[in-house]
Amino acid sequence: MMKKVLLGVITGIIAIGAGILLFEVQGSAEYEFVTAFGSDGSGEGQFQYVEDFAIDGEGNLLVTDAINVNVQVFSPEGQFLRAFGDSTDGPNGFQKPEGIAVDRAGNIYVADYLGGFVKKFNANLEHQLTFSELGSEPGQTIESEFMSIGPNDLLYLADAGNNCVDVFDLDGQFQFRFGERGSGDGQMIRPEAAKVTPDGEVFVTDYGNHRIQVFDLHGRFLRKWGTEGSGPGQFRNPAGIAHGPDGRVYTTEVGNARVQVFTPEGQFITQWGSEGSGEGEFGNLHGIVVAPDGRVSVADTANNRVQVFRRVE
Repeated sequence: MMKKVLLGVITGIIAIGAGILLFEVQGSAEYEFVTAFGSDGSGEGQFQYVEDFAIDGEGNLLVTDAINVNVQVFSPEGQFLRAFGDSTDGPNGFQKPEGIAVDRAGNIYVADYLGGFVKKFNANLEHQLTFSELGSEPGQTIESEFMSIGPNDLLYLADAGNNCVDVFDLDGQFQFRFGERGSGDGQMIRPEAAKVTPDGEVFVTDYGNHRIQVFDLHGRFLRKWGTEGSGPGQFRNPAGIAHGPDGRVYTTEVGNARVQVFTPEGQFITQWGSEGSGEGEFGNLHGIVVAPDGRVSVADTANNRVQVFRRVE
């Protein structure tokens, strides 16, 4: 059963008898709870630490699980399809998979937070390539996080331990990196996600600076927004970021247990969520992704599940 989640900040109430009518909700839209799937465990369709998402060419949702050390694939409706990855040292092995991306040919890239490597698989889930390694030199990573592939066919990877974004081609060759530790424009503290729009802007969740930064494909700083706090447009440790087909920007926050929605320029539109385990409630939020049909999948990590919402026009 679908339930509507009230968004934004309520700016007025009217008392009617024993009830209360809420009106004039800040924000231009509502988002509706569609479904949730997952539970605590290591079986098919279960999770122990949901991290991030990617969507393949068939619309299936790929989900990384850092503790179960695998990637699970679900249909657009949330039905478990298959899984791959294990804790061995073999070609399918991971230590702590977090970031994930799919290229236009259907190849899958998985970044390992502890191992420092990225593994490439084809659409049949066969290992093709391992690149990068643990370290601080160009082409190495420390505590790699969420990544994406740009329209230039380059892979942009948030490198939290090195306070930068690393860029590779799809054959695993290091290209360049941008960012350094700090709070100035273009500087970062433990970036959590680097997600590229179809028109070539790189949005980075600057976790330690409680803000969003935007760069061009060459790593040149363009703009930023956000300060530390819990008000609209503020953040406490932003983690996931995604872009909808309508151009809206969606963010998750570890500290505020909510989803916020913005224009690409950073203008606040609306928000939803609070701490808890009910529908539309979250704990330890991580990744987020928006499907071509506009459905928003959210990594509700503490509750070992994925929650799905949609915009109500």
